[in-house]
Amino acid sequence: MKEFIPWADELSVGIEEIDEQHKVLVVLINKLYDETVKPHPNSTVVEDILNELVQYTIVHFALEESLFRIFDYPYYEAHRKQHEELKKEVIAIQTKFRTDAKAVNLELIHFLRKWLREHIMGTDKKYTGFFLEKGLKGSWTKRSWIGKIWDSVYSK
Repeated sequence: MKEFIPWADELSVGIEEIDEQHKVLVVLINKLYDETVKPHPNSTVVEDILNELVQYTIVHFALEESLFRIFDYPYYEAHRKQHEELKKEVIAIQTKFRTDAKAVNLELIHFLRKWLREHIMGTDKKYTGFFLEKGLKGSWTKRSWIGKIWDSVYSK
């Protein structure tokens, strides 16, 4: 089966830690899509994926925003506002799903794909040069403990 959002080099921001987190978001949206297109989606599975997507989104945004503060990123506030908008949107979807399981549909999943692609390829790629110039390493010399956890959870 073809992936709804295949990972592609064009999605890479050139910072391995962030790319790995973006890959997890892609995996979660793909899982949500795979379950949603089934003739009889399992609402428990959809809810679990949504819960994971909400939690992971919050963790990912927190990491990016920490880097913005650490390196004094000049576009921090505008980027943070975009994060807040998506967090609210995803939490609203999660809340709506709890009262109406049909709330998670292809239109919603297409919205998530579009947002993720536009955010990564537009907004996120703008910080790469800034971070690298400030000394952030683009790749790991040694796999981080959090990277090892992501590998064990999301390489399935």
